[in-house]
Amino acid sequence: MEFLQLFVSGLANGSVYGLIALGFVLIYKATESVNFAQGDFMMFGAFIALWLTNTEYMGLPFWIAAPMAMAAMGLLGYLLDVTIIRRMFGQSQTAVVILTIALGFVIRFFAGVFWGHEPQTLQSPLAVGDVTIGGVVLGMADVTIIVVTALLTFSLFQFFKHTKLGLAMQAASQNQMAAYYMGIPVKRVQGFIWALSGVVAAVAGILFASKGAIDPNAGMLGIKAFAAAVIGGFGSLPGALVGGLIIGVIEPFAARYLPAGYSQMAPYVLLLLVLVFRPHGLFSQVRTKKV
Repeated sequence: MEFLQLFVSGLANGSVYGLIALGFVLIYKATESVNFAQGDFMMFGAFIALWLTNTEYMGLPFWIAAPMAMAAMGLLGYLLDVTIIRRMFGQSQTAVVILTIALGFVIRFFAGVFWGHEPQTLQSPLAVGDVTIGGVVLGMADVTIIVVTALLTFSLFQFFKHTKLGLAMQAASQNQMAAYYMGIPVKRVQGFIWALSGVVAAVAGILFASKGAIDPNAGMLGIKAFAAAVIGGFGSLPGALVGGLIIGVIEPFAARYLPAGYSQMAPYVLLLLVLVFRPHGLFSQVRTKKV
């Protein structure tokens, strides 16, 4: 019974990692860049939802505040692309990485100044009640996180595989010049994907804050999410989810059965093993580029 309880708890945490990892993969699939501020996007989206819902701030109903927070993060992602990321066109990937790392520090600083550094709780109806299945107690927040993550991953996978816009995004990432000559509005496509990444981050933040307290340092979860994206295979949406679930499941078992101090190393040991034995990830998508 303890095994199942740890496993389910790990699935819920892993789903949050998977959602953040989806943001990494979305931007990579469209631009072949890595946004190391994705975890901070998640944290900021959670704080926007908290600001809108908590009575000491705006006091809006959750079902109104949540879409508003997602829209705000989508707008933030789009504006970041228009005002900052596009100015990096032609620069090395290292420059973009450094820029997004610095952006993460700025977001954490702003969140700390505006909302403080003390943990705060989102007033969410998703956290109300428990479900007991075969002796395993599941919080409604955990169930919601798992279900929403699975549905969102499936929807995004279908979007990239079967829609013209999704195919245009992949074409733009593989060869921007060729995509431009084929009539694809490359800049508009990249702006849309940054906006979509912001929306996904907001969903992850709202779900994470529904499960527990949120503070500016929660953005550091992006490190584990990046590891999840690498383990699953950068460029693979299902791989991002699977990588997040693997890390999420490993953590509670490592905390339970490994000596104190070693449990936090478990996800990164797994990352090292994957990089050594399967460098392109478990769901590798290495293939010839095409437009």
